Amino acid sequence: MTETKPEPAPVAPTLQRVSWGEVVGWPGDLLAPSFEALLQSCKAIARRPGWGEVCEAAKAVDRRDGPAMRRFYETRFVPLRVANADGSTEGLITGYYEPLLNGALTRDERHRFPLYGVPDDLLTIDLGEVYPDLKGLRLRGRIEGRKVVPYYSREQIEKGAARLGGKELAWVDDEVEAFFLQIQGSGRIKLPDGRMLRVNYADQNGHPYKAIGKTLIDRGELPPGQASMQAIQAWALQNPDKLAEILNSNPSFIFFRTLPNKEGGPQGALGVPLTDAASVAVDPKFIPLGAPVFLATNWPNTDRPLHRLMLAQDTGGAIRGAVRADFFWGFGKEAGQQAGRMKQRGKMWVLLPQEIANGKGLM
Repeated sequence: MTETKPEPAPVAPTLQRVSWGEVVGWPGDLLAPSFEALLQSCKAIARRPGWGEVCEAAKAVDRRDGPAMRRFYETRFVPLRVANADGSTEGLITGYYEPLLNGALTRDERHRFPLYGVPDDLLTIDLGEVYPDLKGLRLRGRIEGRKVVPYYSREQIEKGAARLGGKELAWVDDEVEAFFLQIQGSGRIKLPDGRMLRVNYADQNGHPYKAIGKTLIDRGELPPGQASMQAIQAWALQNPDKLAEILNSNPSFIFFRTLPNKEGGPQGALGVPLTDAASVAVDPKFIPLGAPVFLATNWPNTDRPLHRLMLAQDTGGAIRGAVRADFFWGFGKEAGQQAGRMKQRGKMWVLLPQEIANGKGLM
């Protein structure tokens, strides 16, 4: 008897063309911020096929004229619903922000927790240069003898295994804040003399990101559904003896670079400044960086609809999957409160120029 193997489950296309009437909540609560973010995106994508004419036309739109902004999007773009591989159209929407930390350029009794630049022995191997089918995939490691081996994990780095002496960019006064800075990817450091030092993601040790909130829930330290950033910070204050073990349960470690302290948001993966409440981090395997993305979700911890046109301008270690986004709330304490509470379900639509959507390539 011949064994018959089951047919693999069909994979739904990620982007499905729809009508504007099918975009839930369109045009949303605010369109003007999206124009600021779109013009930022255009600095990076205007020379890509299909984007030049749209980017030039955006410059002439009056951002005080709501109907004109809506006409611009509806005549220049085509909406495409984002779907997961199983055909579902709902996913997780979280939030992030640019935090403010207290720090110093040299270590002292108060400032004891370092932020590091990229170590000299960290290798980044672009697999796409060897295997074109693996374009966009990178391995990180180090040389040990004649072999390339994984780079050190967070725990190994914290215990001094990596050669990071001299790579300290700054020292901050709060270990948990330093950990969350790595999750956010960028931040500002207030120095003792009042100056601001801006730091931004430079590289990563190659280990997968593991959410410590889930670890705390799994270990019974926090109740299910209560692992907000604020709850984790409160737990850390009450459990200093357990903190290192919990932090090291996330093997991922971020290295930073310093940037000029200019006005505007931090630089995202697209290479342009992020716009408060109008930029979003996505998984670039599914969503083209630089494109407008319409979100239909809720305000943090509420049932109040949050329908907003944003621009895909960033990525993140925890942002994996098609219907998955991280909403950039901006800088400071209030933005951090919103970001820390945001863990909503939502739907997404990508807007692509007519030329691209009509079959000349999505990316």
